[in-house]
Amino acid sequence: MPGPYLNKVFLIGRLTRDPELRYTPTGTAVATFGLAVNREYLTKGEKKEDTCYLNLVVWGKQAEICAEYLRKGNLIFVEGSLQYRSWETDEKEKRSVIEVRVERFQFLEKPNIEIIEEKEEIENEEEEENL
Repeated sequence: MPGPYLNKVFLIGRLTRDPELRYTPTGTAVATFGLAVNREYLTKGEKKEDTCYLNLVVWGKQAEICAEYLRKGNLIFVEGSLQYRSWETDEKEKRSVIEVRVERFQFLEKPNIEIIEEKEEIENEEEEENL
């Protein structure tokens, strides 16, 4: 049905698990991970907080970047859309899920990146100087 529809989400939250990277049979990268997003509200003048747990899916080069640099606990900004998937299990049970398809993301904290190659080069240079 044609119409003025909008399917866009903006989220800030923390990863609940490390991204899991897989590849489709055609070689396209796809990463999945969880995101916890907090919502604050007032009830009878008392401040309350709920946490919403969401599953996220990232495709292509961004999926590989997520898998390489994102870790459980990282704070990120996500822009994407909601998508619905359904399937049938081997036991013929119907399953469905609504997840966030990530279009772009941004680190909101410095990621914990250890550049091993540079570290090894420095150690090798120090060893050569000591010879």
